[in-house]
Amino acid sequence: MTKLKRRGKNPTGEMSLVEHLQELRRRVIVSLIAITIGTVIGFIWYQYAPWRLMPLGEIIRGPYCNLPQELRASFTADGECRLLATSPFEMFMLRLKVGALAGLVLASPVWLTQIWNFITPGLHKNERRYTMTFISLAVFLFVLGALLAYFVLDQGLYVLMSIGSEFQIGALTGERYYNFLLSLIVIFGVSFELPLIIIMLNLVGVLRYEHVKDKRRFIIVLIFIFAAVMTPGQDPFSMVALALSINLLVEIAFQFCRFNDRKRKRERPDWMDLDDEQGSGPIDAPTPVGSASRIGSSTSIKAAPIERPQPVHRAPATKSSTSQKRGFENDIDFGDVL
Repeated sequence: MTKLKRRGKNPTGEMSLVEHLQELRRRVIVSLIAITIGTVIGFIWYQYAPWRLMPLGEIIRGPYCNLPQELRASFTADGECRLLATSPFEMFMLRLKVGALAGLVLASPVWLTQIWNFITPGLHKNERRYTMTFISLAVFLFVLGALLAYFVLDQGLYVLMSIGSEFQIGALTGERYYNFLLSLIVIFGVSFELPLIIIMLNLVGVLRYEHVKDKRRFIIVLIFIFAAVMTPGQDPFSMVALALSINLLVEIAFQFCRFNDRKRKRERPDWMDLDDEQGSGPIDAPTPVGSASRIGSSTSIKAAPIERPQPVHRAPATKSSTSQKRGFENDIDFGDVL
């Protein structure tokens, strides 16, 4: 049985549809394996803290436990902060959700690398240099958004729970509280990737600064509408925090586009971006130096007479000419021929 040889890498980067699907399947499998390993680590970290860190369960319930005791219900005899569970599998599912979110963040360098490597074969060589920068910025922005969401919940939960505290007390279940916090973290983390997408579109030449420089008011209104719709609690504190932070990051991305467009314009003049029809216009005749002199009337040129050569008279043949061949016994007068 003969062994099949592994097909070498195509130096031109061209692949068929089947090869594209196989490449996509391989990268999806690698990403899922990395997320699964991260989820297992997050599931264990939920209760057991490695390297003297706080457990994830304690970190997540921190904003709720920071509330004053008169704003939250107590379900233990010693008054310790606890969330309420109303179903047998609720605590297990909440722990799995937290572990999955932690695994998604921990494995983000892997699956972001897989996404970028799947896209980069269609880009130019100078556009592939931004791989590590893209991955680092993506992870940093997602973590920054998650931290901001945690801070917003820590400060905004007090405002939400103190409204109407004279008539009711907060007795949150773990499912409602965790779903609210996890959705807030995901929304903030994903929204913080918007500036990176703008920078990527500018680097590949799809988006330019001149396309957005006159549309800032419209973009600001869209961002506030997006924040009002996407925040899970629809509270004004979370909406304003998300909208202002996105506007700040988007403005930084616009300034990067402005700088990059200026740099690209200096390296590549405007006439190089013209198409064939615009570049093949009529060529203007050069302006003559001084006034052109008029051409006078043509004069007839008389042909010079052709001088005929004079006939050459040869001396009569001598007797020695009898030694020549018979065809040349008589002399020929070439002057008569001419």
